[in-house]
Amino acid sequence: MTKTMFKMTMGLGLMVLAAQQVQAQGRNCAPREAVLKRLAETYSETRRGIGLVQQGSVMEVFASDETGTWTITVTMPNGVTCLVASGQSYETLAEALPGKGNDA
Repeated sequence: MTKTMFKMTMGLGLMVLAAQQVQAQGRNCAPREAVLKRLAETYSETRRGIGLVQQGSVMEVFASDETGTWTITVTMPNGVTCLVASGQSYETLAEALPGKGNDA
């Protein structure tokens, strides 16, 4: 379980770094409403997770049980949303947390 948590933490760190790169490059970005509309209409994706990242930006995970696609976005405080990563074969997991007294 410790290895899984480490991998998840490293993955989130890489996503944050990727988000910074996307922000710096200005690629794959559009107004938030346009991005959400495209994800919903083209890929049937809905929001599955949300979190805060650096400087007031919001990271979100969108996915579709219908198509199996997923997308990670970062929305800046100015309302611009950038695509960070996307893929296929999305699955929802419900894993138990480690018991009390176990190091994670």
